[in-house]
Amino acid sequence: MGARNEGGFLFIAELALLVYCAATVSSKGATAAQSDTLPSVQGTLPHFIQEPQDAYIVKSNPIKLRCQATPALQIFFKCNGEWVHQNEHWSQEHKDLNTGLKVREVMINVSRQQVEDFHGPEDYWCLCVAWSHLGTSKSRKATVRIAYLRKNFEQDPQGKEVPINGMIVLHCRPPEGVPPAEVEWLKNEELVSSLSDDNIDTRADHNLIINEARLSDSGNYTCLASNIVAKRRSSTATVIVFVNGGWSLWTEWSPCNVPCGRGIQKRSRTCTNPAPLNGGVFCEGMSVQKITCNVLCPIDGGWNEWSEWTMCSSQCERQRSRECNSPPPRHRGKMCEGSSEATENCTDGLCTQSMESSIDVALYSGLGAGIVAVVILVAAVMLYRKNHSDYGVDVIDSSALTGGFQSFNFKTTRQGNPLLLNSSMQPDLTVGRTYSTPLCFHDSADKELFDPLPDIKVKVQSSFMVSLGVAERAEFHTKMPAETFPRDLGCDYCNTADSRKKGLLTLNGPFSREQLRTSSMFGHAGGRLVVPNTGVSLLVPHGAVAENMSWEMYVLINQGEASVQTLESCEILLGPEVTYGPPGLDLFCPVAMTIAHCAEVDAENWNIQLKRKTQDSKWEEVMSVEQESTCCYCLMDSSSCHLLLDQPGSYALVGEPLTQAAMKRLKVAVFGCLETGSTNYNLRVYCVDDTPHAFQGVVAAERTRGGQLLEEPKMLPFQANTFSLQVSIQDVPQFLWSIKPFTTCQEFSFPQVWCSNQQPLHCAFSLERYSPATTQLSCKISVRQVKGQEQILQVYTAVAEREKESVPFFMQTDCTITSQTGPKAFKIPVSIRQRICATFDTANATGKDWQLLAQKLHLDRNLGFFAKQQSPSAVILSLWEARHQDTADLDSLASALEEISKIHSKNSPKEPDEVEPGVSLCETDELSNQQSHNSVPEYTG
Repeated sequence: MGARNEGGFLFIAELALLVYCAATVSSKGATAAQSDTLPSVQGTLPHFIQEPQDAYIVKSNPIKLRCQATPALQIFFKCNGEWVHQNEHWSQEHKDLNTGLKVREVMINVSRQQVEDFHGPEDYWCLCVAWSHLGTSKSRKATVRIAYLRKNFEQDPQGKEVPINGMIVLHCRPPEGVPPAEVEWLKNEELVSSLSDDNIDTRADHNLIINEARLSDSGNYTCLASNIVAKRRSSTATVIVFVNGGWSLWTEWSPCNVPCGRGIQKRSRTCTNPAPLNGGVFCEGMSVQKITCNVLCPIDGGWNEWSEWTMCSSQCERQRSRECNSPPPRHRGKMCEGSSEATENCTDGLCTQSMESSIDVALYSGLGAGIVAVVILVAAVMLYRKNHSDYGVDVIDSSALTGGFQSFNFKTTRQGNPLLLNSSMQPDLTVGRTYSTPLCFHDSADKELFDPLPDIKVKVQSSFMVSLGVAERAEFHTKMPAETFPRDLGCDYCNTADSRKKGLLTLNGPFSREQLRTSSMFGHAGGRLVVPNTGVSLLVPHGAVAENMSWEMYVLINQGEASVQTLESCEILLGPEVTYGPPGLDLFCPVAMTIAHCAEVDAENWNIQLKRKTQDSKWEEVMSVEQESTCCYCLMDSSSCHLLLDQPGSYALVGEPLTQAAMKRLKVAVFGCLETGSTNYNLRVYCVDDTPHAFQGVVAAERTRGGQLLEEPKMLPFQANTFSLQVSIQDVPQFLWSIKPFTTCQEFSFPQVWCSNQQPLHCAFSLERYSPATTQLSCKISVRQVKGQEQILQVYTAVAEREKESVPFFMQTDCTITSQTGPKAFKIPVSIRQRICATFDTANATGKDWQLLAQKLHLDRNLGFFAKQQSPSAVILSLWEARHQDTADLDSLASALEEISKIHSKNSPKEPDEVEPGVSLCETDELSNQQSHNSVPEYTG
């Protein structure tokens, strides 16, 4: 725009105006003609019909400023105090159809360069000046600015997790721009409007407020800023509306689970009122409650005494009667069997003589004679036993009493079984198929590892005595008192004289009074402690110990005297009593402890509890394995129990049988050795709870006695049906070996076996050779529960006496109490573990969180314990590590992650270029490859 001096330009404009007026005066004729058609404009200043408006220059496009005024002889623009050159004006004139007045319109262009070149205290501005006969008029100032919108938001909205019905406030400050940007909100790429939803408020300060959060309000929110130049999108804020779980109402109590006697009733509730959603907290407390119940047992009726005979009637008969009221039948009991009245002849046959009376007299006479004969025979047998009482519990096959002989065909030791012995190879009890860890023995010079077994009550029976009809069983009484286990599964069957007084259930470790202990220093990397040959281990997760900290942690098995305080003495010990420490241990997450047990786990037949020793050496219940708890976690496998524990201390797993179908596993083994300086050969049969720790005590005891394992141990299920356990020897060659009479079958009472509490029971059979030349022995050992199951141990062994060898009979192996620290202690690499936790610990709208991980790893019970942890996924993986420590199998974890990935892909399809963060299929391949590189961990002492 050309610049001019304001005075000079005004002179030119005024000169032009005078010329215009002169031209008007000189043409009077034309003016007179126009006066007839146009209204007079004399005495009127110019009036602006259209004034210039504020404008914005977008990019490099110039803007147009317009003015319209009437009556106006001329209109010029003035910008930033200077007149715009006449050549830059575009003007036209037209007549207003409504008023008939002339309207003059003027327009100019303003370019971006003009605005940028202006440097003044205010924005670039322009106004219009209009002239008429009486003077001039000025329009409003119109500013011209360059429009823009910056890229970065001054404040982006942030993601939130809010409970349902809570308030959601999303803040947004748009980028700086001219003109100022207008703000809109998008939810999942759809416009959010406060006009259609009263629950949503979009404020003038650009914030988005949702007064009461609903589940439908979960989504991805974006702040959209726009003006005439451009549009800008903020980062996406993910809003998750979660629902904390709430308990439903309790169900009604279930019927008592036994038809008669003491049982249990249950009621349950579910975490569905509401169910936890989108990472909400799981319900705290127990989902199942149990109470004891007592159902009155049926009482069958019983006859009372007969009444006196009536007087003799005219029919030579008399009567007597009795009633069924001793006791009367109650609670669905049976009525008395038999007749309530009796009639007999009362004249000794003078009136009538019955053939039946003669038969009765003969019958009673015969029975009397038989009873006398039995009494005489019993007296003879008792005298015989008294004269041969020195036989003790040594046994001989009762078939020798018959005087018969049987053919003998000796079978050599079976090949390929490392547990069995032959004449040329010493036994190595460190090899076996029974447990996943090797049996290890530690030298303890001049230390007795096997305490003498207490005197027990042994019942023996023989086919000879049965055939004579003397007695079904003969008893050899020793120090232990007899106990009776009632048929209604009462609670007195495990009581001894002392425990009945104190109300205690004794827990004793087998044999050795020394503690099995292992310890190691653990830091932030974590590790694992293992007590060899006991089925006991402790896993310290990665990150449980604070960085730059270390703890000396230990695990020990208590083998001394201990006791469990119980309300009722129905409970038995199912595994060793284990202590881990030190006291005052401060960890960020729970440790995983594994303890072997001997129960056949069945919730309908067992009530299994975890107990912990208090500071005053009493035992308190921590939890029942069938109930949910937030203080600890208990996972029962077929042979092991995996615990997640927050507090160090002493723990024991105890069980209470609820029905007679409850069953525990026994390990049955037979050992043999020659008596020193004698031709007798002793067989010792052991029955012990089926845990590695309990059987290790048996092996250690036999090592001190010089015993040989003659047959691989076998498992025998022992049922809580109150029936005893019988051990018998069979098929002994009669022409080579002799057995003392009446001792071929020995019996343990039910309380001895059921309440052994990890203590082994054993009985001995003593066989005598007829000739020193006999060097082979074959026989069978039958171990069976009355009305239960049976196991047969086949014995084939050489019994030749060997000279004392310089090498220890039981070979010492290289296995010691062990520990392992750092990444090698874990199957899952630390990097993969961290990525799994980062993926599943963060709840999202698709539901791919730690609860789904627990479900796919079959650990989806007692979720309340995981929910309270800082990293639920890390605790779930620690439990998986403890459960699979012996299998070294990562395939199950890789398969679970792959299945979760497929489910998520189906539910949330992605664009081809969109990558889902977290665990991918590549990591499942990495887990599978990791398994091939991981060998069995090398533990170091």
